[in-house]
Amino acid sequence: MEWFDVVGTVGVALIVYAYAGTQMRRMNPEGLQYSILNLVGAVLITVSLNYAFNMASFIIEIFWIIFSLWGIWRWIQNRKRRQGDVAEK
Repeated sequence: MEWFDVVGTVGVALIVYAYAGTQMRRMNPEGLQYSILNLVGAVLITVSLNYAFNMASFIIEIFWIIFSLWGIWRWIQNRKRRQGDVAEK
């Protein structure tokens, strides 16, 4: 197994772990951990695709990265809003 296969496999494991965590109700799909696991997993898979390219996989990983970044941004915005609500009290 080449190093990039290992990197891609770790990426897959992170995404599967996040998905399983939400299905078993042990991870909040709106939480930061979920989005970060998905982002890191997608980036690792994308790195592996640079060495063994597959267009369909590349497209899905780009969307996975975009939506993971969106989830992180949303989490940050919600946190700022919650901190603002506490400061007003």
